[in-house]
Amino acid sequence: MKAIRWFVVVAALVAIAVVLRLTVLAPKPIEVHTAVVDRGVVEESVTNTRAGTVKVRRRASLSPQMGGLVVRIPHFEGDEVEEGDVLLAMDDRAQRAEYDLASKDVRTAEAQADEACLAAELASKELNRLLALHDRGIASDQSLDVLQTERDRSRAGCAAARAAIDRARSRVDAVRVQLEFTRLRAPFAGTVAEVSTEVGEWITPSPPGLPIPPVIDLLDGRSVYVSAPIDEVDAESARVGQPARITVDSRRGTSFDARVARVAPYVVDDLEQNRTVEVEVEFADLDGAYGILPGTSADVEIILDRRDDVLRVPAAAVADGDVVLVLVHGMLEEREIDVGLRNWQLAEVRGGLSEGELVVTSRPSTDIKAGAEVIPKPSGE
Repeated sequence: MKAIRWFVVVAALVAIAVVLRLTVLAPKPIEVHTAVVDRGVVEESVTNTRAGTVKVRRRASLSPQMGGLVVRIPHFEGDEVEEGDVLLAMDDRAQRAEYDLASKDVRTAEAQADEACLAAELASKELNRLLALHDRGIASDQSLDVLQTERDRSRAGCAAARAAIDRARSRVDAVRVQLEFTRLRAPFAGTVAEVSTEVGEWITPSPPGLPIPPVIDLLDGRSVYVSAPIDEVDAESARVGQPARITVDSRRGTSFDARVARVAPYVVDDLEQNRTVEVEVEFADLDGAYGILPGTSADVEIILDRRDDVLRVPAAAVADGDVVLVLVHGMLEEREIDVGLRNWQLAEVRGGLSEGELVVTSRPSTDIKAGAEVIPKPSGE
């Protein structure tokens, strides 16, 4: 009887221990970040190893072709200008005076030409009258020779006077060019990036063969592109014409469609442990990219391949050996999957998972493993 009583007590204690283990003392399920296996687009891509830089195809450091006193600067930093707009004007009084003098020389040459040509016309008429008298034996041969010589001389004088007109007009053109040199004009439409002179300053001519230091920096904001380094391992995969995406720090949350325009034919080995190849990527919509400042940091993603409407999971869910943790009835199950295309964000699943299943996207603890009881927590929380 006593043994039975002890057996009942022990059984009761065991039952209490089991109940406590399953209730009060039971380990709490672990919260894990999960994502749903869904269908969509997956791309294989390569990205730059270091930040790229926004640059412009057309940028000019401008200076006038001659020295002089600055009298007008119509446009300053940030102003939009059209091709041919005056960006800087220098004192042109001397050139204008020379232009006026050259123009008057043209009028003088024209008057002298009129006089010389009228004299040549008169000489021809006199010779014709003398020829008629000579035919009748009235005029001598000597008189005829004199008038023929006078006619030829006056014709030569007329031709010389007309040549003097051309010379005077050429001088006007030359002075007009010198006058134009006092104006610095925009070679293309763009934005004034920098002006490094002021009204009243003297721009000093440089010695022959050396350009005057630039005073205006002009850039075409619609010719922006991105230059970025990619790892030498990825260089063989990059090709001119491949689609790409650009993101810039100044426009967070926005990506721009782009195209690979150039892949450098050499490796940059300034940093021996990180050898890279420069790629140039152009914006597909230059108007949409207008306003992005040259020098801005940018990232480039070159699209090597693309698959539509395929099973996919976040790339962070796939561990070494292409293994994922799948949540099945509150427990974690380790499963090996067949991975296709992948990038830093998504991975294509060709086998081992079904649409709608939940996979773990983060493993911050060693307790998150196969067999663990867990509670799903969406990755966005």
